[in-house]
Amino acid sequence: RAGLCVLCGLPAAGKSSLARGLRLRLPRRRRWDCALLAYDELILPEAFAPAAPGAAPSGRDPLPSRWKCHRQELLRCLERFLQALASGGPLSAPAGCTEATWKRFVACCQEQGLLSSQAPEAGDCHYLANAAASRPLYFILDDNFYYQSMRYEVYQLARKYSLGFCQVFLECPLEQCLQRNRLRSDPLPDQTIYQMARKIEMPDLENNAWEKNSLILKSSECALEDNLQIIDLLTNALENPVKQNEENTEQKEVDRAICAASTVHQADQTCRRIISQAMKDAKDKNVHPSDMKNLAEELNKLKAEFLEDLRQGSHLKNRICQQNSDPATSVTSSFQYEATTIVNKYILK
Repeated sequence: RAGLCVLCGLPAAGKSSLARGLRLRLPRRRRWDCALLAYDELILPEAFAPAAPGAAPSGRDPLPSRWKCHRQELLRCLERFLQALASGGPLSAPAGCTEATWKRFVACCQEQGLLSSQAPEAGDCHYLANAAASRPLYFILDDNFYYQSMRYEVYQLARKYSLGFCQVFLECPLEQCLQRNRLRSDPLPDQTIYQMARKIEMPDLENNAWEKNSLILKSSECALEDNLQIIDLLTNALENPVKQNEENTEQKEVDRAICAASTVHQADQTCRRIISQAMKDAKDKNVHPSDMKNLAEELNKLKAEFLEDLRQGSHLKNRICQQNSDPATSVTSSFQYEATTIVNKYILK
């Protein structure tokens, strides 16, 4: 059995202290092996380095994409370890991963006793230590993970290999994070923390099914690694691993929303063209200017009602719709019919 625990929150919120505490306490309290993946230590320094002059087209900052690339390399290293854990085979570098990132990951695993001593004939391959293959193993991922999409990548990994998955989000007042950060030997710029505070996305336990195994805790001076809520969260996630065929409710909702927005946009564009043509026809029929204004208001009000019906999924109620047609076509056909009726009212006035 294995689990992935994501620690997230603002810089200096207390995540690293909690991670180190869990790394020490869990093996003694639960007889689990526990490995800490601290992103700040594993990701190469060049991911944080300023770009060379002229490297960013149109003045755009290339750092997010570079940082994302390094994060994905680290996830590929973790996935390769999980593959070796599942198969009992050797551990070798994944495709598309730089040698430097792989060496850092392997060194991290060796320092934490997850890999056995390498035999000379093994070459670039490594073998898991007996303990890592026999006892439950938790990976604690220590990073800001301020976007839900960052955490969702880890969840997908847990689902792919039927692992436990959970999240601990540490809430800490912005000013306190800034004060703690300034006391560090290598502090981040205040502006970086301000920007992250504006962007950060807390776990949404109600609407995101994949985030149900999450805790949102207040950061304080007490030892959070002794918090029974965290221990219960980790235990529950390990005993109820994510199923490989588990439906991704969150992604389905996102896809459905995108599809609905596209349908409404399509209908809106068509209705606009219908209104434009209707106004032209009315003008050609010498409808009085004051009536033209009223006509435009009526047509736009009608369009708003039809689009709202479409958004609410009630476009079939009290409307003249074509059978066997998509929602956008049904709505625009009905709109065309009623718009023509309104225009004729003014033309025949």
